[in-house]
Amino acid sequence: MGDEARPEMHRWLDLALTIVMALAAVGTAWAGFQSAKWSGLQAIAFAEAGAARTESAKAATDAGQDRLGDVVSFTAWLGALQEDIASGAVPRPAGGYAPDPAEVSGFLYERFRPEFRVAVDAWVDTHPPIDPAAPATPFVMPEYTLASEQAEAELVAEAEAATQRAHEDNQRSDNYVFMAVILALALFFAGVAGRSRTVRSQWLLSVASFATFLGAALVLVLLPKTF
Repeated sequence: MGDEARPEMHRWLDLALTIVMALAAVGTAWAGFQSAKWSGLQAIAFAEAGAARTESAKAATDAGQDRLGDVVSFTAWLGALQEDIASGAVPRPAGGYAPDPAEVSGFLYERFRPEFRVAVDAWVDTHPPIDPAAPATPFVMPEYTLASEQAEAELVAEAEAATQRAHEDNQRSDNYVFMAVILALALFFAGVAGRSRTVRSQWLLSVASFATFLGAALVLVLLPKTF
């Protein structure tokens, strides 16, 4: 290749380096934009997780209060029922139990929480006074469920899912920051190549710039995006 062809090749190389520098600058700006967007989504997800955990704590408190109230009301009813049976006001149940609202036991029975009442009715149907194999209390019955406890579990799962999203968003933001660094490296190689005094170093730096830019551009295309 003669001396006339070498300047022509240098002009094409300078043009290619200029294009790489321009595209790398645009890519760096894009990576910064995406990093900021994913950081914003990360903050939103963490806020949602915190709100869900706060609500789950409230639901856990409600569940504890409901369970305590059920225990107290059941204990009071059981004591009242024994007194009513001992006094003859209520016959000893040989089969099912029919509460008498005129008696203390019936009064307490009618005032069980609705979801606890379902469990007590199921427990009574097992005939605990005459069947030794019957469950000891309604609290071990599968019918005994607390809506507040279920709400707590759902809120905890919601908080965990939001936390997972926040970690994923944070990783995506970090990936874009890393790509911005790689593009800055491509810009550095391109800038130094244009000022290199030897042909060999100019070509080596140019190849490094092209390779770094193409690799970063490919990763930027494949990374998830948000707008």
